[in-house]
Amino acid sequence: MKKLKAVLKTIMNGLEFADAGEFLTSSQKTAYLDKAFGINPAIVKYNDEPLSSETDASAGTQRRIALYLGSELPEEMMQYVLQTCSHLQHGLTVITFETETTAGNLLSSYKRALADAKIDVKLKCLTGDPMARLKRYLRRHSEIAFLACKDTGYLAHNYLNSPESKNTLPVPIVVVVTKKGQVQQLPAIEVQEAGSKIA
Repeated sequence: MKKLKAVLKTIMNGLEFADAGEFLTSSQKTAYLDKAFGINPAIVKYNDEPLSSETDASAGTQRRIALYLGSELPEEMMQYVLQTCSHLQHGLTVITFETETTAGNLLSSYKRALADAKIDVKLKCLTGDPMARLKRYLRRHSEIAFLACKDTGYLAHNYLNSPESKNTLPVPIVVVVTKKGQVQQLPAIEVQEAGSKIA
């Protein structure tokens, strides 16, 4: 019986520590680990990059969904983001490699819907190699629950067609299917017939 109690205690302690990181911000995790184990995560290395000690003051504690925004923003994509953010009560971080002006123009028709749903929106324009910069940004923002992208964009194409990229990003990827993407997946004869009907 003593052995069973010891095993159960070990399991429960493990579950407590495993669950601790789910709802804490980076600074809270650091304080918790430092207090519980004397570990300073600022010196721990992940792959080839040291964990940055810089913190984003605007990140806050609210969980967020990240939207990868390319050169267009399909209606289905934005509807998914609006519904999911509202349902989960998460904020929205729009990540793009476009200019701030281009991204603002794409989002402008949804400003009212986002405001009505009381979704806190932040825009982050990145530069450089898309996968490397995206990986670095997401690693430094633990408040992001997952990243949503459209099925016809660069990120989805890279994610779906290269098996080695599936574990590249530190958050789950949600690929949203759009009408444009569905048409592209149809056999050539059906696309031609659909095109002739529209014309």
